[in-house]
Amino acid sequence: MKKSHAHLSECDPVWHQVTVEAQDAISEEPLMGGLIHSSVLHHKTLESALAYRTSMKLASNEMPEQILREICDWAYRCDPSIGIAARADIVAVYERDPACDRYILPLLFFKGFQAVQAYRIAHWLWGEGRSDMARFFQMRVSEVFGVDIHPAAKIGKGIMIDHAHSIVIGETAVVGDNVSMLHSVTLGGTGKEEEDRHPKIADGVLIGAGAKVLGNIKVGRCSRIAAGSVVLEEVPPCKTVAGVPARIVGEAGCDQPSVRMDQLLGVR
Repeated sequence: MKKSHAHLSECDPVWHQVTVEAQDAISEEPLMGGLIHSSVLHHKTLESALAYRTSMKLASNEMPEQILREICDWAYRCDPSIGIAARADIVAVYERDPACDRYILPLLFFKGFQAVQAYRIAHWLWGEGRSDMARFFQMRVSEVFGVDIHPAAKIGKGIMIDHAHSIVIGETAVVGDNVSMLHSVTLGGTGKEEEDRHPKIADGVLIGAGAKVLGNIKVGRCSRIAAGSVVLEEVPPCKTVAGVPARIVGEAGCDQPSVRMDQLLGVR
């Protein structure tokens, strides 16, 4: 191994693995060479690759790629935690999604991962007081990926959103670390109140497809919300809830449901 490659693998193992897989992918499918070079191998860091990929995806006639690229690059420089969270998200997708057998796949192809990374830039913009630009990012993420995350929402790292179609996360929602959710999940409010009105999802929670969690309620750590459930009341830690409205139907079944991704109730 060349010295530069050895250093990269030690200081940034996630990015190193992505670049190795990029070379392998070109060998296996040469026609992907242009996409992979522009999206991965042309860049020295994961942050640079993410800035390029996000700007290419969200660019439109109203906002060119170059402006979005400069915004993303600046965000990554100003807040290193955005890049750290992205690495945790890549690992989360790789470890939890059986359809993901390489680190490079979320970066290139998975809209759940891409939408979350674009949200992270929007959230940084919101924190900087640039609310209109943050809302532009939100709008384009919704249009391009079918994922609507308010830029003021607070989302931790190690997030896996599988399939990601029709995800809605409201303004005052909080999502902890190592949370997994599937398509058509809503973390929404109730009524027209303007204060703190959205759910607070603790670390390690698994939210099944089509589940709706509504109102300023807490979902305890390492709990499970069954597919299609409508959650209107607080969920204690390490429990499984199911139904409309959702009720506690048992224990979570394991200590890390968001990692195990087991959505079958009462089957072991």
